[in-house]
Amino acid sequence: MLDHIGVGVSDYDRSKQFYVHALSALDIAVVMEVIAEQTGDYPACGFGSDNKPYFWISTGPVARIHVAFVAQTRRDVDSFYKLALAAGGRDNGGPGLRSDYHPNYYAAFVLDPDGHNIEAVCHAPA
Repeated sequence: MLDHIGVGVSDYDRSKQFYVHALSALDIAVVMEVIAEQTGDYPACGFGSDNKPYFWISTGPVARIHVAFVAQTRRDVDSFYKLALAAGGRDNGGPGLRSDYHPNYYAAFVLDPDGHNIEAVCHAPA
């Protein structure tokens, strides 16, 4: 099991605002932020829940990645998609069943401001 993951972003403030809005649908919020003086190089922001950051963004080299966040309900997937697009994300596969993965795989995909493929997925039946 993963403890946390970090991704490089080209514009820290723009990406932070994107994730604040998009991940709010999944009850994921900023739980920790550090400034360049603390890291010795760059600001970083940790998103998570229960005061545990598990998804970090920071300025630095940007390599395209895919991250899938757990959604508790299909409605949460729909909300994530809508909020992510409103926050400047680009469509990469709207909400719906992906039964080729398994019969209850309900997901939506967006590209964040740096082109990272961000997914919200619910595995529960309708």
